[in-house]
Amino acid sequence: MALRTKYARILTIVLLIQAALFYTASHGESIPLASPLDAFPSQVGDWRLTSVGVIPQDDLAVLRADDTLLRTYDSKYGGANLYIAFFKTQRTGQTPHSPKNCLPGAGWSPTATGYIDVPIPSRNETIQVNRYIVSKGDQKSLVLYWYQTQRRVIANEFAAKFWLVADSVRNHRSDTALVRVVVPVNGDHDDAATKTGIAFVQAMYPALRAYLPG
Repeated sequence: MALRTKYARILTIVLLIQAALFYTASHGESIPLASPLDAFPSQVGDWRLTSVGVIPQDDLAVLRADDTLLRTYDSKYGGANLYIAFFKTQRTGQTPHSPKNCLPGAGWSPTATGYIDVPIPSRNETIQVNRYIVSKGDQKSLVLYWYQTQRRVIANEFAAKFWLVADSVRNHRSDTALVRVVVPVNGDHDDAATKTGIAFVQAMYPALRAYLPG
């Protein structure tokens, strides 16, 4: 018991030090986008814009993002919904809302969770993203999401917090974007929806890199 208490105290001290470093190192930062998200291309690869969504003002007030995008694209592979929320800084409490919390709150229940690697041939790199299968009544969807910062794509929430502190201390930056792709699942064809989601990510990711701060 004493060992656990000692460990808890050490962990608390470490977290307090991290928080102090974060708020001190990121003081005064405000990193803008390279271009506003509403200028994001209406066509990426074989995918064409079919509709532009509107986020309610009440939701925007809670989200507190500096810029957002909500669109639906379509191609021969199927349709995909793209959501991006960009934050210039997280120092003032503005942080992305994890789909792990938002989706259940909206009535969606996860039936499968994990990570997948998505190769990006045009950039000769591979990114790891979260893969969710969620359902609500008769509806079923594939959700791919990740956090994207100046230098990296992060799937794991705990890793995102670690790099938030590290980048704030080293680079005086805490800007980040939450990127989420949703693809409808027909019946039990989870794999087909996953292939569609991967194809869309491969097409839009290079354009995304050009819009987020370098």
